[in-house]
Amino acid sequence: MQITKLETLTADLELDGGIVIRKFCVLYDCEIGSGTKIGSHCTFGRCSIGARCKIEDGTTICDGHVVEDEVFIGANVTFCNDRYPRTCNDDGSMLGDDDWLLEPVTAKRRSSIGSNAVIGPGVTIGEGAVVACGAVVMHDVPDGATVIGNPARLMRSLV
Repeated sequence: MQITKLETLTADLELDGGIVIRKFCVLYDCEIGSGTKIGSHCTFGRCSIGARCKIEDGTTICDGHVVEDEVFIGANVTFCNDRYPRTCNDDGSMLGDDDWLLEPVTAKRRSSIGSNAVIGPGVTIGEGAVVACGAVVMHDVPDGATVIGNPARLMRSLV
């Protein structure tokens, strides 16, 4: 399902394909796959969410990010897409859309990201990988790996 205009939900919504979106979400210009369940108070914009995902309350997934099929994302997870965020140029003028480098995150199929994790710009979470609750991930996570901590470090690898 493609959502192209800004939608702010004040009630739960069920869409074709078994998509469930809970109230108080903000969605714009995003694609959501069938069977995906989205908790309340999430913000999604200009991103792609796969099929049969479960995304818990308060998660933010914006510009450029890709969540593949069957991914679990816990509550209050943030995907970052700008390595050097700022508002103004050196002369004090506001930055425009072309004044920053978009570095999207990719969460590959069947990965799991625990609540309150922060995923840094340009990071790929590998297929079947697990990111522990509260982890701050600034580097790619290999397929089948589990990472924990701040900064996130490898705990184990199944591959």
